[in-house]
Amino acid sequence: MSKIVVTGGLGFIGSHTVVELQNQGFEVVVIDNLSNSSIDVLEGIERITGKKTIYSGIDLREKKAVQAFFKEHNDIAGVIHFAASKAVGESVKNPLLYYENNLGALVYILQELEKKKEAHFIFSSSCTVYGQAEVMPIAETTPIQPALSPYGNTKQIGEEIIADVVKVSDLNAILLRYFNPIGSHPSAEIGELPIGVPQNLVPFITQAGVGLRAELSVYGNDYPTPDGTCIRDYIHVVDLAKAHVIALKRLLNRENADPLEIFNLGTGKGSSVLEVITSFEKGSGQKLPYKIVARREGDVTEAYANTDKANTILGWKTVSTLDEAIASAWKWEQKIRGN
Repeated sequence: MSKIVVTGGLGFIGSHTVVELQNQGFEVVVIDNLSNSSIDVLEGIERITGKKTIYSGIDLREKKAVQAFFKEHNDIAGVIHFAASKAVGESVKNPLLYYENNLGALVYILQELEKKKEAHFIFSSSCTVYGQAEVMPIAETTPIQPALSPYGNTKQIGEEIIADVVKVSDLNAILLRYFNPIGSHPSAEIGELPIGVPQNLVPFITQAGVGLRAELSVYGNDYPTPDGTCIRDYIHVVDLAKAHVIALKRLLNRENADPLEIFNLGTGKGSSVLEVITSFEKGSGQKLPYKIVARREGDVTEAYANTDKANTILGWKTVSTLDEAIASAWKWEQKIRGN
């Protein structure tokens, strides 16, 4: 049984990936400093899988703590690295927080992996690396445009750092550029649990749905799209989590064609903000209070994936529809609010 480290493993995507790893027989060590998650998530994971999870609360920005961790866990087979700050708007307001957290931690982890004779690394990247792509859908070969936010820039720089390390070490890495994860585990034991005001669309919708937020702000309705609102590729988090396990196995089984590989993860279909609202209203049977406000700095007009490479090479495809993903997010929200 291979031991896998999952950083940010109590976060939204991380926790669902831990579940899928454990279901596949991996021993998982979670690192999470709880800056944007809760220790309660650990219990949710264990209720789903029936397995104990090794947990460390170290802060990955502390180099000595990272060194001590890897010295203690010197038998790890791979790392899936989620831990990062991820809100576009917040990154515009506080760029140094994002550069310290997203790049410093990455460097410290890679410094430890570089010491190993063989190391496997899955990087949680993002479609934000493409900037405002000129052609849709976005393929892995789509030119990288200047980042529109410090968050996007940290993902671009992070990928460049990994590429440089791969050239001079025994590290094998896969960069997974995913689009917009939503939804929750079908058990409703884990889901998206933002601290404070949600920075992402769907949790804000569900919080408005239960009355926690007065109304949803739709940032702009004058974009060059069919209904004027931004278009994104919304992927169910469980589908996304399963892709990480497939990618990890690809490295562990030495099936990767190159030391560094890149895959887009999405549904291949774009949905507008208003379409997501309509999906929620249809599934919940209630009207959602929202208002149109000014555009938000850092937002691209549209972004959805060309998934041919992941479908063909990884043998991975999304299963859940937008309606199913929204319904699972609503089920989770109702549970945690006691509705």
